Amino acid sequence: MDLTQGTQEEKNERAKKMMLWFGIASLIMAFAALTSAYIVSSSREDWIKDLELPTSFLISTIVIIISSLTYFMAKKATNSGNSKMATSWLLVTLVLGVAFVVLQFSGFSEMVAKGYYFTGPTSNIKTSYVFAIVLLHIAHVAAGLISLLVVVYNHVKGKYTSDKMLGLELGATFWHFLGILWVYLILFIYFVN
Repeated sequence: MDLTQGTQEEKNERAKKMMLWFGIASLIMAFAALTSAYIVSSSREDWIKDLELPTSFLISTIVIIISSLTYFMAKKATNSGNSKMATSWLLVTLVLGVAFVVLQFSGFSEMVAKGYYFTGPTSNIKTSYVFAIVLLHIAHVAAGLISLLVVVYNHVKGKYTSDKMLGLELGATFWHFLGILWVYLILFIYFVN
């Protein structure tokens, strides 16, 4: 397929999709570097082998998976022309996204209550990595929530239809990526001691 062919709108759509995928690829590389550093550091003598992950992190995993499903349902409702249902699903996704972030910070509180700190004399390299990985993911979820707010706004303004839903598709793709990334990260931290 020749990327220079098609209408200006088709070229614009392809360019935006490509930009999103370049962004996702760069995020994959950043998290791959961070998790690689985690693995290399795990051979240190002061590495904690028995770190128990907070329950809030596990609950938040379920929440982000459900939010990915609700985003999918919003896209499906838009595709079938059911604008009211799509709005409901988008708002549920937004609430679940905020709940995910709240649960992440609750997880930090659980870690601190157990004596695990990000920095300072009582911190440990492993706990510092866990805090850094989760904080970096939260920052990207915040970006996802901003994009979701834009999608909700545009949807309410009637900008998406079954044959014109680029913004919704891009937002959904990024949101699904964030969910997959979190599942990878939580499994990585859980299994890589």
